[in-house]
Amino acid sequence: MKEVILKWYPVILAFICLLYSVGLGIMGRTDEAQYSAHWPGTILLFAIAIRQRRK
Repeated sequence: MKEVILKWYPVILAFICLLYSVGLGIMGRTDEAQYSAHWPGTILLFAIAIRQRRK
């Protein structure tokens, strides 16, 4: 289980951020939702960059 979490934590974190952004949009806070909508992509891009630098 620990290995799975260590491998997939960026995806899990990005999914949580996506749900947060959708929740803000549903509550009518569209400005905050648009701001936080960029977080998942940024998290995934940084994870890719960090993993490429490790190899």
